[in-house]
Amino acid sequence: MPNPLKQMWSRSETVISGWLSIPSGYAAEIMAKAGYDALTVDMQHGVQDYQSLVACLQSIPRDGPVPMVRVPWNEPGIIGKVLDAGAMGVICPMVNTPQEARAFVSAVRYPPIGARSHGPIRVGTYGEAGTYYLTANTDVICMPMIETEEAVGNIDAILDVPGIDAVYIGPGDLGMSIGLPPKIDREEPEILRFYETVLAACQKRGIHAGLHNSAAPYAVRMMQMGFRFVVLSSDSGILLRAAKSDVQMVQRARSEFQAGGKSNDAR
Repeated sequence: MPNPLKQMWSRSETVISGWLSIPSGYAAEIMAKAGYDALTVDMQHGVQDYQSLVACLQSIPRDGPVPMVRVPWNEPGIIGKVLDAGAMGVICPMVNTPQEARAFVSAVRYPPIGARSHGPIRVGTYGEAGTYYLTANTDVICMPMIETEEAVGNIDAILDVPGIDAVYIGPGDLGMSIGLPPKIDREEPEILRFYETVLAACQKRGIHAGLHNSAAPYAVRMMQMGFRFVVLSSDSGILLRAAKSDVQMVQRARSEFQAGGKSNDAR
């Protein structure tokens, strides 16, 4: 079936993606009920391995969020395996040059565009048997990460590589590449200028730009700035924030209760 995210982009809509770093099909199943347009399994900095990736993809309903994967590195073996497992898009870290971009595209696309090996062991069971390869080059999203000063400097050459659908900015590494501490929702003028440079280059070519975010209000700002793929915080981040909020509320109440009890005892 045609990739719903590409259909959204054709209407100039912004894709909202969740982030799966917990190696659990059950966690993915819960996140799939939240209303995201896509869910991205993080094999780079999450604690996902290939088996947990497959479990997560199996837990996402076919009529639910579009399954995406961030691979650990620009290496054709793992890129082919996550696609065979059912990923409808691949995010690849640290693509800094057009040569690296071409290598990534080649790993994602079947011949004659690329060199991906045919063997869609899981994804090939969808639709009519034996027809996946006919539409995969059109439907699968190829999204290199732009996360260094070098990559921003090469953005025009990277985007001119045929086969790229979108780029994805990693704000933590982008900041570190110019000597800033790693963080997500950035306000430094030089980083925002990097964003503007990437957005302008993308808009000139009809390519879409994505960004990792941690807070929903910041993601809304970035959507208004022109980003058409915004990632909200991960399953692990949501779990930690919710747990902290509940614990802190009860801890405050406990402190007030204990203070009140001591006062009463003193009387």
